[in-house]
Amino acid sequence: MTKVKIGLALGCGAARGWAHIGVIRGLLEAGIVPDIVAGTSIGAVVGGCYAAGHLDEVEEFARSLTRRRVFGYLDFNMSGSGLITGQRLRDRLINHLGDTTIESLNPQFTAVATEIGTGHEIWLSRGRLVDAIRASYALPGIFKPVNIGGRWLFDGALVNPVPVSVCRAMGARYVIAVNLNADMCGRGTVVPFLEAGAQDGLVVEANGVPKKNGRAAMKLLRRQFFGPDEGAPGISTVVMDAFNIVQDRIARSRLAGDPPDFMISPRLAGIGPFDFHRAAELIERGLAAAQREVEDIAREIEVRRMFEPRVEETEAEAAVVARE
Repeated sequence: MTKVKIGLALGCGAARGWAHIGVIRGLLEAGIVPDIVAGTSIGAVVGGCYAAGHLDEVEEFARSLTRRRVFGYLDFNMSGSGLITGQRLRDRLINHLGDTTIESLNPQFTAVATEIGTGHEIWLSRGRLVDAIRASYALPGIFKPVNIGGRWLFDGALVNPVPVSVCRAMGARYVIAVNLNADMCGRGTVVPFLEAGAQDGLVVEANGVPKKNGRAAMKLLRRQFFGPDEGAPGISTVVMDAFNIVQDRIARSRLAGDPPDFMISPRLAGIGPFDFHRAAELIERGLAAAQREVEDIAREIEVRRMFEPRVEETEAEAAVVARE
């Protein structure tokens, strides 16, 4: 039997992406080691760090996050093309990954991004790993886009939320996909004839921007970004929910046209896209999802090996045809 090239397609999902760490742990424990990794958005973060040999570090970072620390990484910028500059996160990535290039990685790795203006799907498979990861997770309107090779790039979830096609193009013969959002928007339906009108008891709160009080201003900004404890959602929730609805529709279309050989869908109900502080729970759920499926995955890979032609046999046949 010959070796089957295994591809791992890690989908987008913001904070839910910490579940990718658990999925990878579960696969590795079962002896299922990917030869090719493709990631979109948070999938590119975890996948790139894994390919670079820094899975332990990204897990340690994820588990250390609290609500306060998450907000501390949000370096707000009201004058640029994104609400957050992303400089603090960039510095953290550089601290761990340095000038590591994608070409030097084993397994092979590709990050997916989207080009502003054209909507082109960009596969970042060469160059500096940190820049590729940043471009892939640059959520439009939230993070500043990243300029690579003269192209302005942002989040790849707009074009390829679960990059199965990338794994196949890179030579994978068996592709495992991880979809983090299967339980978020998949049951969307039509609600007809809803009567428009103000909600009873809705209180509209007028928040003036405090002057000469930096702490109060930051508190207001935090409230606007994350939303009040009760009532209308914050900016982050509005943006992420809109983004998730769009990428869910795109993902279902892409996966229908190019389905993976196996899909892992962690059970993440009740965990929001900005719950980065819940890493421990997310990792455990990802691990549990992988452990539920590894026996079936290993069995399918073994069957595929039995029927895959040996490389040497294929080359020998090609030589015979050439001589004839």
